[in-house]
Amino acid sequence: MQWSANDYWHRLSALRFAGKRRATTTFGPDSNDAHPAPITGCGPEKGHPMPQRAAETTEVVIVGGGQAGIAMSEHLESQGVPHIVLERDRVAEAWRTRRWDSLVANGPAWHDRFPTQEFEDTDPEAFATKTEVADYFQTLVDRRRLPVRTGVTVTSVKALDGAPGYRVETDTGTIDADYVVAATGPFQVPNVPAIIPAEAGLTQLHSNAYKNPEQLDDGGVLVVGAGSSGVQIAAEIQASGRKVHLAVGPHDRPPRSYRGRDFCWWLGALGLWDLAAPPVGADHVTIAVSGARGGHTVDFRDLEASGITLLGRANGFSDGTLFVGDDLGENIARGDENYLSLLRAADDFIERNGLDLPEEPEAHELGPDPEGVRNPIRELDLAEAGVRTVIWATGFGVDYSWLDVPGVLDERGYPVQQRGVTPVPGVYFLGLPWLSRRGSSFIWGVWHDAKYLADQIGIQRMYRDFTPTGTRSGAQPGTARTGESATAELLEAAG
Repeated sequence: MQWSANDYWHRLSALRFAGKRRATTTFGPDSNDAHPAPITGCGPEKGHPMPQRAAETTEVVIVGGGQAGIAMSEHLESQGVPHIVLERDRVAEAWRTRRWDSLVANGPAWHDRFPTQEFEDTDPEAFATKTEVADYFQTLVDRRRLPVRTGVTVTSVKALDGAPGYRVETDTGTIDADYVVAATGPFQVPNVPAIIPAEAGLTQLHSNAYKNPEQLDDGGVLVVGAGSSGVQIAAEIQASGRKVHLAVGPHDRPPRSYRGRDFCWWLGALGLWDLAAPPVGADHVTIAVSGARGGHTVDFRDLEASGITLLGRANGFSDGTLFVGDDLGENIARGDENYLSLLRAADDFIERNGLDLPEEPEAHELGPDPEGVRNPIRELDLAEAGVRTVIWATGFGVDYSWLDVPGVLDERGYPVQQRGVTPVPGVYFLGLPWLSRRGSSFIWGVWHDAKYLADQIGIQRMYRDFTPTGTRSGAQPGTARTGESATAELLEAAG
C-alpha cells in the first residue's frame, strides 16, 4: 500500500492517541478548512445514541495568526508536519484594526517581508501601508494553503493527564496536540501607566485605539512616549492644527537612510540585527524611526520646530498638574549619540570594504538643543495648556492567561524560554522581542526564529518516533525490525 505524507502522519498520530483519545478529523497541510471532514465509520449506528465527541488531534497547534503564527505555519508546512493555526480574529488582525489609519511599515518593502514572498504591487523601496501588510499575510496563507482557522478563541492549554501532549480548549471545540506554539506576540495588552486618574476629566486612550485626529475631542493633545508610534502620532495630530505636547523618554533614533542606504540595510550589514542580547540597560529602550511621508529621520529638533512642545518623562499627576522628569536633555543626547554612532560605524564599514557610496557630511551636523532642553518644563497645568486628550504610546504587555502549563511562565506571566524553547517539552514561544536576536520581533526576523523552532520540533518528533533495533534493545539476533519496517507494520495496523 502506498501512503501519502498526510496519511502517514495522520495514522501515526491516531496510533499514539489510541486508548487515550480518538482522532475525529482528517487533517493535513493541504487543507485550511475550518471544519475538516470526519473519519468515515465513526458516526453512530442506527438505534444507538450519539457518543460524546472526542477531541480532534493534530501534531502542532499554533496559537495566533499574525506574522509569527504564519511564519511558523509556513515552515511546518514545508516540512510536512500536520498542524493547525488558531486565530481569534482574522489573519494579521492587529495590522487591520489595532493601529492608526495612516500607519505604514517602518522598513522598506524589500526588507520587511518573508524571504519566500515579495509584496505584490508595492515598490520595493516604499513603505507598505498597514492594509498592504495585512493583505500580504493573507495572500501567503491562500497561496500556500496554510491551515489557518479564523474566528477561533483559545480559552486554555493544559498538559494531558496520563498521556503525552496538550489539550487545547477553544470556543469551537477541543484539540489535542503533541506540541503547542504560543505565537500571539508581545503586543497583547496595552500598557497604560497609572499616572493620570480616570476622574481627571481628560479623554485618555492607548495608541492602539487611536485612528486619526478627527476622532479626538477638541483641544490640545498630550502624547506620552516617543518611540515610532508616539512620534508619528504626535506629528500627525500637530499637522491637523492641534497643539501637541510630547513626553520623551529614552530612545534610539537611527538615521532613516545614510549614504544611499536605508538604516535597515545598515543594521544588517553591520551585524546589528543579529545581536543576541540588548546592550546593558537598553532592553526597554524604544526606537524612534518613521516610514511616514516616504520615510524620514526622526529628529526631535524638527518636531519642536513644527510646533510640538517637548517634555521629559511623565512622572506623576496631581490636581490637574502633570509632573515631568528632568531628563529631556539626557534622553535627547542619548538618542543623538545613537544616531551618530551608526553614522561612524557606517563610514568605517564603507572605508574598510572599499565601497563607492556618496559622501554625506551634512548628516553629522546637529542643530542646537531644543528649547525644551534649554528651558525644561517640570510642571504642566493641563487645563491651562489646553490639553483635553492624552494618548499613551507606551507599549504593550503580554497575555498568556490561557496557557495553563506549569513551568513555562515566570511570576510576572512572562515566558521562560531560550530562543523560544521552554523547559517543558512541547511548548514553544515565538514573536517576542530579542527571542534570539535584535530582529526577532520584526517580520523578517520572526521568520528565521520560526525556522529554528520548526527544526526543534522536528528533532523532538524524531525522538518520539524512535524504535529501538538490534540486540541492545532486547530483540533476538536476526529478528530485529528496522524502524521503517516497524513503522510500516504500525501503519497497517492503524488502517
